[in-house]
Amino acid sequence: MLRKKRGSLEWLEFDVLQEFPEVRHAVYLRHGGVSEGPYTSLNVGGGTGDDEGRINLNRAKIKKHLGYKKLVSGRQVHGIQVELAPLEKGNEECDGLITKEKAVGLFIKHADCQAVIFYDPIEKVVGCIHAGWRGNIQNIYGQAIAKMRRVFGSKPENIFVGISPSLGPCCGQFINYEKEIPRQFWSFQIKPLYFDLWEMARSQLLEAGILAHHLEIAPICTCCNTADFYSYRKDKPTGRNATVVCLTDYK
Repeated sequence: MLRKKRGSLEWLEFDVLQEFPEVRHAVYLRHGGVSEGPYTSLNVGGGTGDDEGRINLNRAKIKKHLGYKKLVSGRQVHGIQVELAPLEKGNEECDGLITKEKAVGLFIKHADCQAVIFYDPIEKVVGCIHAGWRGNIQNIYGQAIAKMRRVFGSKPENIFVGISPSLGPCCGQFINYEKEIPRQFWSFQIKPLYFDLWEMARSQLLEAGILAHHLEIAPICTCCNTADFYSYRKDKPTGRNATVVCLTDYK
């Protein structure tokens, strides 16, 4: 991934998406915002205990930085529902969004969970999903790809995918895994009680038809890097990072 900075804001971009100037995206680090205490500083997560006014200011900074007309985000519930953006009501329960509309930023909040960006350069469709371990084992990746195919005619072999920094295998401990994780995923246990969620995601994406060279998974564990990322596993209370993607009018 590429690390960039403008003013006080810092963000990451996927190498695999650099060849597409019509796609603007950013995985924001926790720097450059106005939140304080355990939420320092670019917290975008409501319901975290942070001041809502500060959260709104942080979101406004992101919107201004990217130059989007609007940011669209559903109510994330660790499910597998993927909706078409913009949302009709604006607050639907969903953990994934897809769109062909330009200047509409698809906005995901996360702290250890994976934020996953999809782009089909043939049909000009973008998607962004929130995949915690619950979404992972329910294969929200396949749900997003199926939605892109059903609504816009996207073919999996044309889609590029980037997965944000997230909980790494070094910190992916599941003490109750026999109750929480289905048996078909137990092969991803790298040592007693520890699972590799990155490889679980890779396996499902490849099985869904994504080409290996179209897939980039950031090898950065958020739990190990709390100077740059919020980690719910490590710190409670804590904030939420933002990952955003949109299509532009680039010629």
